[in-house]
Amino acid sequence: MRFPFFKKKTKKQRYTIAFYNLENLFDPERNTKILDKDYTPNGAKKWTVERYQRKLNKLSKTIVKIGEEDHPYPPVLIGVAEAENNSVFKALLDTKAMDDLDYGFIHYDSPDERGIDTGLIYRKRFFKVLHSEPLLLLVDNAGGVRDTTRDILYVKGELNKELVHVFVNHWPSRRDGGVETEYKRVIAAKEIVQKIEMIKETELDPNIIVMGDFNDDPSSTSLQTMAEGAGLFNPFEKIHIPNSKGSSVYGNKWNMFDQILLSSSFFNYEKSTHSFDSAAIFDHKSLKEKKGKYKGTPYRTFVSDRYMGGYSDHFPVYAMFTFNS
Repeated sequence: MRFPFFKKKTKKQRYTIAFYNLENLFDPERNTKILDKDYTPNGAKKWTVERYQRKLNKLSKTIVKIGEEDHPYPPVLIGVAEAENNSVFKALLDTKAMDDLDYGFIHYDSPDERGIDTGLIYRKRFFKVLHSEPLLLLVDNAGGVRDTTRDILYVKGELNKELVHVFVNHWPSRRDGGVETEYKRVIAAKEIVQKIEMIKETELDPNIIVMGDFNDDPSSTSLQTMAEGAGLFNPFEKIHIPNSKGSSVYGNKWNMFDQILLSSSFFNYEKSTHSFDSAAIFDHKSLKEKKGKYKGTPYRTFVSDRYMGGYSDHFPVYAMFTFNS
């Protein structure tokens, strides 16, 4: 697919859009409706208020610095995965690092049995929410039993008064095998393609941003299905190096499960529009293991039930945009 460039002499302002898997951001309170017992003070993880607060502070300090090497200001949009409820979003935004930045959030409780959901954090000064809804993802396990997985969060809004459509994803896991569960992620991909087709019925050349932890690499069938079916560009396809670079590690292999895909409408330089500039993994040294066997990999909060005190088992990813005024 070709992406045309229309260059004009314009004044450019930069904005960061990011995605971050927060690695099991639970509050310490027991919720009998979901499987969160491990993340309570008496549970397997011994998840105390102190550990919870420490994680919130670490995550918030990271979020506001995503993309700082390319742009000194905090991201205007941050899609997140693995957040338990409204309470953890409020607590995150109330931390010292984020409290004075006028962030808001969108979150819906999903059918996920563990209660970890997606959400969108946004700076109210730059982004106005017009509509939001959870897109129910209906997939069955091999035995025909419904897999209660995460919804896809869809948000329609105005970024600096330009209309954009944002999808935040956390696709079904590979816990039962990558090949064995691939069909579930293909279904998720087709769900998004269908929604984008509906948007295109009423809007010419819409601005689409699809971000998330897809549990698949850019070259996987699911991502290719979505990119080709909806005409999306994936900048992380060239960033991923399986043996040495990605957003997470499993079995000594670097994965690029965290990605941000864009519509071709972001490849122009028309006045009062946003243009894609660059994309990267935010793998600051503070987010990495500093020594030992796993040196250089994400500094995690837990390894199994062992508390490590880190941030997440994923690095954040981001895309840089310019606004042509």
